[in-house]
Amino acid sequence: MKKETILFVIVALAAGILIGIITTNLKKDLSSSVPAQQPVSVSAPVVNQQQQISILEGIVAREPDNRNAWVELGHNFFDSDQPMKAIDAYAKALELNSNDPDILTDQGVMFRRVGWFDKAIKNFENAHRMDGNHQQSLYNLGIVYRYDLQDFPKAIEVWEQLLALDPDSPGANQIRSELEFLKKHPEIPKQPQ
Repeated sequence: MKKETILFVIVALAAGILIGIITTNLKKDLSSSVPAQQPVSVSAPVVNQQQQISILEGIVAREPDNRNAWVELGHNFFDSDQPMKAIDAYAKALELNSNDPDILTDQGVMFRRVGWFDKAIKNFENAHRMDGNHQQSLYNLGIVYRYDLQDFPKAIEVWEQLLALDPDSPGANQIRSELEFLKKHPEIPKQPQ
């Protein structure tokens, strides 16, 4: 090989390395000075439940006759697993309008959660009396009879009534399975208390 060719290869190689270093450093400088575009995320806003409860408590303090605020406050206590506070908020809403099977049922669920089964039953029965098609109250009534009181005949009676209202409801197959079990096992010994 000629001297000129070797010198040319060495210069070309050095120039290539130098251009690579300059390009890499230039890219680093540009990326650090220009903020990278973040992908846009579309999601539901995070709800601070405690903040929402505080706002609702402020509303009911100023407007004690605001039934909607009491209902929403009860729902927030329900969702944040504060059953006693939910019971109280629902009671205020029911004082303002007692003709609401949904609120009676929600309060009944909270009564059940604290172990007040007799009050839960009363609420579910009242809700069903108000609205003979109120399926959620019958479903919950069956739950109390079946799981809490282990009164299988009552659970069967209530759930058969529920299926008669809507045999094709989304939970109908689950209820049928429960009924099948209860009819095959009419008596489970109760736990000593």
